[in-house]
Amino acid sequence: MSTAALSTPDGIAARAHGLTKAYGSGETTVLALDSVDVSIARGRFTAVMGPSGSGKSTLMHCLAGLDTVSAGQVWLGDTEITGLKERELTRLRRDRIGFMFQSFNLIPTLNAAENITLPMDIAGRKPDEKWLDQVVDALGLRERLGHRPSQLSGGQQQRVACARALVSRPELIFADEPTGNLDSRAGLEVLAFLRQAVDELGQTVVMVTHDPSAAAHSDLVLFLADGRIVDEMERPTADAVLERMKRFDVGRASVADGAPEED
Repeated sequence: MSTAALSTPDGIAARAHGLTKAYGSGETTVLALDSVDVSIARGRFTAVMGPSGSGKSTLMHCLAGLDTVSAGQVWLGDTEITGLKERELTRLRRDRIGFMFQSFNLIPTLNAAENITLPMDIAGRKPDEKWLDQVVDALGLRERLGHRPSQLSGGQQQRVACARALVSRPELIFADEPTGNLDSRAGLEVLAFLRQAVDELGQTVVMVTHDPSAAAHSDLVLFLADGRIVDEMERPTADAVLERMKRFDVGRASVADGAPEED
């Protein structure tokens, strides 16, 4: 369990106990997550790293209620989400969680402003205009709100996706390889915005990444291997993360046939 998170028991955004996720059955069973205990501290930027097949994306999906668990319990704040019905999970994800993915998932026929507020529009909720303005200005999107995705660069599209994740002021933002489709400059911009969202906007961010330079923007790095959290690092630097990764036998972390491959 993350000792850094445990130091602030009243400020836990999400946690899991005995989290296990298995794919397949019988002799072909593959454990993507193996009895993981973890706590995510509120108001911090946590990075999750590990080799392909280590379980990092599966961990994010289970914490976010996007995937069911085979065993164990998951909480968002004080709400246990394991066992919730799909309708309840849908509402919880919509109202309390923000998402950013490697693919920007923008609607091509909507402009940037419409894409940003789309989840709230679907929910029939009005965005807080003051907060919306703060997010738009923090992300430097004021001059791009009338543009459609095809008129935006990749970095600008990911900034729109970031604003969409922030606009409902969620308890937790999950970012799955958010810089994966961006060049290095645009990637650095998005990472800086996520850092700013934590430091200046009070958000909580969990980012899955394979990039030590990206992980260096976080407050805490959790390292996964073979479905388990095997290490963690406070105040990471790119060099320190890279050195820590070299300690792990990455050749052992692989995904058997039938289980989803991870980046």
